Amino acid sequence: MLETSTMLATVQQVISDNQNKPGALLPILHGIQDALGYIPDDSVPVIAKALALSRAEVHGVISFYHYFRTTPPGKHKIQLCRAESCQAMGSKALETHLKNKLGIDFHETTADGQYSLDAVYCLGMCACSPAIQIDNDIHGRVNTESLEQLLSNLEPAA
Repeated sequence: MLETSTMLATVQQVISDNQNKPGALLPILHGIQDALGYIPDDSVPVIAKALALSRAEVHGVISFYHYFRTTPPGKHKIQLCRAESCQAMGSKALETHLKNKLGIDFHETTADGQYSLDAVYCLGMCACSPAIQIDNDIHGRVNTESLEQLLSNLEPAA
C-alpha cells in the first residue's frame, strides 16, 4: 500500500494537471484512479478544496459511477459484463459462480488481495456474449468451465 505522502503527492499532481479543464472533476477522478488503482478517501477533501466543491459533491460523483473504486483493487481485476446481451446469454450464471468461488460481491476484493470483482455495463463484445475482462484481457463466449480455465491461468501474488 502506498504511503499517505506518496498518495497525496500523486493526487496533487493529477489535480494540477486537470483542474483548469472544463468539468475538471471527472478527469481528476479518472486520473487518480488510473494512477493509484482507486480513489482514496483522503483525496476527497483535497479534490473538493482544489475545485471549490463540497466533500459531499465529490463523494456523490464517486459513489454515483460504478467505475470508481474507493478501496485498493486486488492483484487481478475481474470485470463481468452485465449489459443486456450478456445477461441474455448467461452472465448471471457467471456472476453467481464468481461470487461463490471468490466469496465476494461486486466492488469487493478477496481477503488475500488476489481478486477484485466489478460489474461493467458493456465491454463491446455483444456478438460474443457473455463477456468478461480479467486484468487487461477481454474474453467472449465465457461459460463456467472456460472461466475456471481463465482463473487457473492467473499468477498468484508474491
